[in-house]
Amino acid sequence: MDKVNQTTVTKFIFLGFSGSPSVQLILFVMFLTVYLLSLMGNTLIIFIVLMDSTLQKPMYIFLGNLSFLEIWYTTVTVPKLLVTCLSKGVTISVHGCIAQFYFFFSLGATECIVLAVMAYDRYIAICSPLRYSLLMNVQICLKFSAGSWIAGFIAPIFPTILISRLRFCGPQKINHFFCDSDPIFKLSCSDTFFSEALSYTISSAVILSSFLLTVSSYGNIVATVVRLSSREARKKTFSTFASHLSVVSIYYGTITFAYVRPPAKYNFTIGKVVSVFYCVVTPLVNPLIYTLRNQEVKKAFRKFLVQKAFFFTGVIEKFYVTCEFE
Repeated sequence: MDKVNQTTVTKFIFLGFSGSPSVQLILFVMFLTVYLLSLMGNTLIIFIVLMDSTLQKPMYIFLGNLSFLEIWYTTVTVPKLLVTCLSKGVTISVHGCIAQFYFFFSLGATECIVLAVMAYDRYIAICSPLRYSLLMNVQICLKFSAGSWIAGFIAPIFPTILISRLRFCGPQKINHFFCDSDPIFKLSCSDTFFSEALSYTISSAVILSSFLLTVSSYGNIVATVVRLSSREARKKTFSTFASHLSVVSIYYGTITFAYVRPPAKYNFTIGKVVSVFYCVVTPLVNPLIYTLRNQEVKKAFRKFLVQKAFFFTGVIEKFYVTCEFE
């Protein structure tokens, strides 16, 4: 059929994950549980960093930024994923799809940059501890944080503009649970070569540059740690950045597999499974890894629990005293 005579599509239909109703229900419970835990964990980290004066340091300011980022990063995609698990024919408007694409990739690019900056922060702290207060004070930390968000939200602007100018004539079904770049390109009846090339180039540039900066920082950290004479000093230093390395390995491993490859080789089934890791799992893993092996955060968390325990004890005591007088 001549594409000129085809009706322009105004909405898309998410296919999500296929399976029986029982399988869909299991997936819904799993994704909802992980999503809620992720929201609670990241919100708790932000609250603790803001409320505890001992955590007003660059490292924890970056951690608070990462947690705030993860809340929105997972919220961009997971609610629609949950709906696709419960019902068929979940739709999204073309404009809504393009908006989801933009915010998802903006937040993803921001996360790449924030992880690179956090690695640089650890590099200075371990390799140049005497100059740390000069090179990474709170003011510089805030500038790095602001720069990460600005750069992250600028990166996908041009690909988004090009996608918004594409024409969609059908079919309407997106073989995914969110508006990823490749599924969108597959549905367009316009020439997508330039849009795909630009999207691939920018995503590869952001991912690979931030990854190389991160690896370079950790490489220098490893070299410094190996030269330490004390075994105890090596053990303590390794523990401070091992958690960061775990987060980086999980995140970059999945997004590199998904986006740093020729668009023609995209497999939708594998793509959806891999997407679950960086859309759903990683936002939960980040707060767990960063807090479970961090003594200062755990100390602040215990302090927070003790304060709340005293608060609720006082409330209960006042309640009983009021009841006795009545």
